[in-house]
Amino acid sequence: MPGQTEGKRNSMQSFYEKLIKDYDLNLNHSGVSGERLAKRLYELSKIGSMESGGVTRPGYSNEEKKAKELVIGWMKEAGLSVRTDGAGNVFGRMEGRTSGSAIGSGSHVDSVPNGGNFDGPLGVLAALEVVQAWKAEGFVPNKPYEVAIFSDEEGSRFKVGLTGSRAYMGQVTREELENFRDQDGKTFEEVIGEYGSSVDAYLGANKEKTEIEAFVEVHIEQGKILERDGQPVGIVSGIAGPAWVKVSFIGEAGHAGNTPMIGRKDAVVAAGMFVQTIETLPKQVSNTAVATVGKMDIQPNGVNVIAQQVDMIVDIRDIHEDSRDRLVSLIIDAANKISTERQIEVKININSKIMPIPISEDLQERLRGALNKYDIEPIRIPSGAGHDSMILGTEIPVAMIFVRSKDGISHNPREWTDLNDCVKAVHVLKAFLEDLGEKGVSR
Repeated sequence: MPGQTEGKRNSMQSFYEKLIKDYDLNLNHSGVSGERLAKRLYELSKIGSMESGGVTRPGYSNEEKKAKELVIGWMKEAGLSVRTDGAGNVFGRMEGRTSGSAIGSGSHVDSVPNGGNFDGPLGVLAALEVVQAWKAEGFVPNKPYEVAIFSDEEGSRFKVGLTGSRAYMGQVTREELENFRDQDGKTFEEVIGEYGSSVDAYLGANKEKTEIEAFVEVHIEQGKILERDGQPVGIVSGIAGPAWVKVSFIGEAGHAGNTPMIGRKDAVVAAGMFVQTIETLPKQVSNTAVATVGKMDIQPNGVNVIAQQVDMIVDIRDIHEDSRDRLVSLIIDAANKISTERQIEVKININSKIMPIPISEDLQERLRGALNKYDIEPIRIPSGAGHDSMILGTEIPVAMIFVRSKDGISHNPREWTDLNDCVKAVHVLKAFLEDLGEKGVSR
């Protein structure tokens, strides 16, 4: 046990040392401090730390709560007034030269099991670093500014993500919560009670929110485009909305040795044809559409038994709703065609559809201006993953800034974003927020 503890300590120490090893001190200007950002990323990495160097901070866990409390302390040190709503979302507010609606920025601090140290925390700490920079410069933004930490973005606790931001926007029902169970069988009511809130308070989070004029989220790319193009920061062009379609091919079970190949009704063969067809369909609707079969169940799942049934979930995404829905139709048509050809039954059900969120051209152009200020080539990238901004974007203008990810790795202890890139993202965010505060946001 002592050896394990020492190994964990060395792993965390090396994380900090690796962050600052090649840091360019010339990036410390306009009140922004790379060392401060590195220290805070390091301090957060200690909460829920794993031997692997990753972290485990499930939503509504003690680890997530401790991470929030740590950031709350930093918020208060920076002079922000802090409030926490019934969903556990945290908001640090800096008043502006004028009153009224605020500009917001932030992300989350929960993680997937054995996840990385940048997904979520970088967005929170970048938003807070802007406050620190303004304080150092003696700058007061034109509009109020709020730094947000949303609860349970990853959804590892209940297998349903974006729980905090959905409560904030009033998009969760009591009936939905009644079906939530974590891996230990605890209900949402039990978990939120242990966390220090209640179902009623959680559902009332929407009534506690202040008016937000626009929201900006900094997030690691979780892809390889910026790395391929040699750029530290990019502009998100839209956030893909997933549709999950359950497809079940139902054939006829039989003995693998005694059933002739001719006339078999093998559900696995149909499923294989279907998966292969899916790969060809996204390009027919757009260059940003994707479709994936990541979950498949075979029944009866015996070595020497022809499968009677295969159930699978097709994850279908695009940043535009019309092309995403055209892809859903093409995939359903493909399943029906294969069913007819193979003379087996197919059952299809659309389990969920989440609206994609396009980023307005105005906000993308203004972000381009912020990148140009720092001689960064503006690359526009669609986000295939869900983010809290996707939920807020159903009602208010949102923008996202991607930061380069090494090898595109995320949700993994090897997740890495260079400190130089992180600090460049802070400078871009700062310039963009100042522009939004002065000129406002058109809806």
